[in-house]
Amino acid sequence: MEPGNVSGTARGEHVKTALTWPVQYGDNSGAHPRLLEVKVEFSTKVAAPEKLACACIAVGVFEAQKLSVAARSLDRAAGGRIHALLKSGDMDGKVGTTRLLYHVPGVAAERVLLVGMGKDAKLKPRDYREAARAAVAAILDTGAVDACLYLAGVSVSGHDAAWKARQLALAASDALYRFERMKSKKPARRSLERIVAGIESKLDAPGAERGIAQGNAIGAGMDLARDLGNLPANVCTPSYLAEQANKLGKQWKLGVKVLERADMEKLGMGALLSVARGSRQPPKFIVIRYRGAGKKDRPVVLVGKGITFDTGGISLKPGAEMDEMKFDMCGAASVLGTLRAAAEMKLKLNIVGLIPTTENMPGGAASKPGDIVTSMSGQTIEILNTDAEGRLILCDALTYAERFKPQVVVDIATLTGACVIALGHVCSGLYTDKPALARELLAAGDEAWDRAWHMPLWDDYHEQLKSNFADVANIGGRPAGSVTAACFLSRFARNYDWAHLDIAGTAWRSGKEKGSTGRPVPLLTSFLIKRASDD
Repeated sequence: MEPGNVSGTARGEHVKTALTWPVQYGDNSGAHPRLLEVKVEFSTKVAAPEKLACACIAVGVFEAQKLSVAARSLDRAAGGRIHALLKSGDMDGKVGTTRLLYHVPGVAAERVLLVGMGKDAKLKPRDYREAARAAVAAILDTGAVDACLYLAGVSVSGHDAAWKARQLALAASDALYRFERMKSKKPARRSLERIVAGIESKLDAPGAERGIAQGNAIGAGMDLARDLGNLPANVCTPSYLAEQANKLGKQWKLGVKVLERADMEKLGMGALLSVARGSRQPPKFIVIRYRGAGKKDRPVVLVGKGITFDTGGISLKPGAEMDEMKFDMCGAASVLGTLRAAAEMKLKLNIVGLIPTTENMPGGAASKPGDIVTSMSGQTIEILNTDAEGRLILCDALTYAERFKPQVVVDIATLTGACVIALGHVCSGLYTDKPALARELLAAGDEAWDRAWHMPLWDDYHEQLKSNFADVANIGGRPAGSVTAACFLSRFARNYDWAHLDIAGTAWRSGKEKGSTGRPVPLLTSFLIKRASDD
């Protein structure tokens, strides 16, 4: 990353649809673990929640002692015990709160988990996701082998059964994720093996089935992205990323081509190669293709920044928290995760993933501040700061993208610390001068609850990138550092519709919960799902 310069039905009469997905766990085998072969089992049967025999059943309760439809069914079967509990004040129904009950009379399930959903009339998407994640986390703390979540029937303003089921699957995936493959002693495996999403209405079944399938695919893509991001830089090298792309290609029948240093030299990728000069690890340029539409259909191109470790080069970073620079390839990881999700969902769309990947290291051959390099586009670049390297590898990839005659190109990069200062860790920065494309990506982010914010990309900012000695400088000073970085990239993306996502604040967490988030795989997949459905 570059510097911070920077309606309910009567008891026994409603139809329950069960959507199940297996829970898998990582290991130290070296294979990417999680949800690689998910099979969604879909069935419908007449059964009330209280008749469902399982280790744990989770139902929603609201503030002001109000019960969801499923909770009311359990309460009637239990002779009012659940309502009495709420009335006593032992459960307030606030979002994300839980209360576990054992052997409730009249209920077939061993355990009943009450999940706080907040205020009924004001259930927001964020609250629904928080409640779903809290439910799974609470179940994991029990010895339950299987569980049924009756949360998809709760009303969420503006969202249908498909969305609720998708978010339920994603929340479960997030709660279940662990990165343990680098530990010498494997933690004890959790007992939870299966989750069932309970649906009250048969009319919601088709949408919920679709949502679970999408959620599984997206969750698996996120897990892949998280695994790659969490690996240490001595394991996840450019060559390793290329190997994983090839494995992904074989598994999902994707076309994969890896360009070596000599190939990049022939193409004139001087900007990318300038970053690689200080590293003993050979650079790679990964091209991965998913063909879900006709041969003549123009593809969506995703470009992911793949700096597997960023020291800053000669413009060396401070030592504090430099270990987190292993996450500087999270853009690349998100491209691989998104391609994997698209392939599982069998989207009717052609997608190309481009991943320029290298380390950025100091050394005798490393680029120096003041050096001038020639990009693949022919434009010359004065390198004023070697820690502004992400834009140097991306600009050649953006030029390479032209050969695919794309309908749109989106690059994803942990690009600037300045974007973290501007937007924090809540949303990603979105840069594009195409208003329709901006609206499309923003809507995808809202749908996925993986939000972005549209930042300016005005000509005025280009003034800061002027160089006395080359066509353009690679930095524009401290003011608006994330904006000028995007302006730099825009010079190499003039021949197609293009957008840039700066994910420096959203790709990973620091502190006690340090680790990759898998973002923006949800945003990108929602964007692609809509594109595929519109074609």
